[in-house]
Amino acid sequence: MKATILPAIALVATVSLALPTRAENPAHVRQLLETRECAGCDLAGADLTGAHLIGADLRNANLQGAILKNTNLEGADLTGANLKGANLTEAFATNAVLDDANLAGANLTNARLIHASTIGATLTNIDITGAQVFGSGISIGGD
Repeated sequence: MKATILPAIALVATVSLALPTRAENPAHVRQLLETRECAGCDLAGADLTGAHLIGADLRNANLQGAILKNTNLEGADLTGANLKGANLTEAFATNAVLDDANLAGANLTNARLIHASTIGATLTNIDITGAQVFGSGISIGGD
């Protein structure tokens, strides 16, 4: 009997480790998509690929590890939001407010950040390969 229990436990443990973990609050995701109002919401790990979040209120929202690929964040307020490790590949964030946001380790490949405000934002280890960055506080190189 022990011989069949141990392999079963090992299989369950392996499958549990392989499954993706979702941490976002589904009610918060629904609220955001329906109203574009979600200040302080828990959206960690949420898949918001291609969402139209124009002018969304995401102040102090937890978007750590969220997938925001090709998302329209034009004019969105992300003041104080946690975007640590978020995937913003090809996101459109013109006139977005990212003041005091945590973007550490965020992927902004091919994103458009035109006139985005980043006052006090944490921008360490961000990937801006191919990004269009104009009129914002993000600078490349220099002294």
